[in-house]
Formats: sequence, C-alpha cells, structure tokens
Amino acid sequence: MEVSYDEAKRILNEWIKSDALLKHSFGVETAMRAYAKKYGEDEESWAIVGLLHDLDYEKHPTKEEHPFKAAEYLKSIDFPPFMIKAILSHASYTNVPRETLLEKTLFAVDELVGFLFACAYVQPDKSFRSVKAESVKKKLKDKAFARSVNREEIREGAETLGIDLLEHIEFVRKALSENEEKLGFGKI
Repeated sequence: MEVSYDEAKRILNEWIKSDALLKHSFGVETAMRAYAKKYGEDEESWAIVGLLHDLDYEKHPTKEEHPFKAAEYLKSIDFPPFMIKAILSHASYTNVPRETLLEKTLFAVDELVGFLFACAYVQPDKSFRSVKAESVKKKLKDKAFARSVNREEIREGAETLGIDLLEHIEFVRKALSENEEKLGFGKI
C-alpha cells in the first residue's frame, strides 16, 4: 500500500487525542523529515514513520502492547513493511534490530525530541530558538530535569548515527526551531 502524508495524519488523529502526544509526534516527524533531507532519503516516508511511531502509546502505553498494537493495525491496512519495522525498532525492548538508516534515525531522534521539548518549555519565550545545544548537553546530566527521558538512548542514538552528540542535538534543535509554529512553541 502506498500511504500518503494526509492519510497518516488522519490515522494519527483517529488514534491520538492527547495534545502533548500529538506535539511529540509532529516533533519527531519534523526531525525525521530534516534528517531525510540531509541524507537524501524520501522525506515523506520518513515523515510518516516519525508521525506514526507512537500511534498506539495513548491507548496502549505498556511494554507488552506499545508499539505492537500499532504494528498490528498498520499490517491490517497493508502499510509498507519497512515502515512497520522502523516503528517496531524504535523501542529497545522489542528486540527488533535497527538495521536501516531510517530505523537508526527514528531511534536517535525520539527521546531527543522529548528532551528538547522540555528544554524549550522552560525558556521564557517557550522557543527552540532560545535553546542552546551546549545547555541541552549539560541538562542531560541533571537526572531531575525531564526525568522520564532516557538519556542513554539519546547518547546511543547519536552513536548509532555516527554523529557527535552536540552536533545531533543542534541539528534536531534547529529543525524544531524552523517548525515552531506548527509545534505550538515560541508563544509567550
């Protein structure tokens, strides 16, 4: 099945009602689209994977169900297998190996996007533009800040891509800052 971005958005809005989870999904989509462009990959398919990676998380947040329920659903509508595998591989506990650049990139951006959101929220202007990559790197050491974010996965993600952590942080921060309005940031 060929899936369009508009169809992926329809599916997302059918499954997810939480504003925070929708913002996260659009944030991961933004980072995936930016990396696809950097790597000369298909931006739309990478964006769709980013958009739908947490499709089932609101209804099925446990390790026993997420992202397996999303994969079951996507298989049932003949979603492209490479996209389903990428979605399955983003959660370390699924033991689905990350072999392709798409899979490695999704893993690398997922937790980082969440952490960057937290960093932007504490800025006076709620803007990614005010977030500095060096400060983000320092905040990663503060276990009390955004405590639900897995710091080891952020580090591992940059390593998996073969990118310096600071460079990875800055690349994703810049992508998010260029899409602030859509993500609902930068508003005082």
